Amino acid sequence: MESNRRIKPPKNTLCLWYDNDAEAAARFYASTFPDSAVGAIHRAPGDYPAGKAGDVLVVEFTVLGLPCMGLNGGPGVQHSAAFSFQVSTADQAETDRYWNAIVGHGGQEVECGWCRDKWGISWQITPVALAQAWTHPDRAAARRAFDAMMTMKKIDVAAIEAAVAGR
Repeated sequence: MESNRRIKPPKNTLCLWYDNDAEAAARFYASTFPDSAVGAIHRAPGDYPAGKAGDVLVVEFTVLGLPCMGLNGGPGVQHSAAFSFQVSTADQAETDRYWNAIVGHGGQEVECGWCRDKWGISWQITPVALAQAWTHPDRAAARRAFDAMMTMKKIDVAAIEAAVAGR
């Protein structure tokens, strides 16, 4: 039996602004990351500055379990690296998979494990080995790992581990 009651939305949801392609972004994220999905797609009940009645206005989705809402607000709002998704990866293969998916789908490399997707959203693809390295109790080893990271775009786990070891 189907219920007519409304589902209570999450108390806190990230709202991401798109220039009319929130649905495409949500579908890309859902196909790229585990524990991600596209939820409800809401169409505008009337005309608005960036679109017409019936256009996709809001897309509900999750990225790695995090509730998000994509708003097709139109042009003029730029994303900033001051906001990013930080994705912790288990190893080089997982790091490569996410990095290559984002960069290879119209995104761009930045530096120190950061990249930007084709919609301008920033992502930190961060191997656990990197977090362990720059917080290492041996501060000289942490510094070597940090210095190595500063020369990278995509993080190279083997190079980080070699820096910690002093090789």
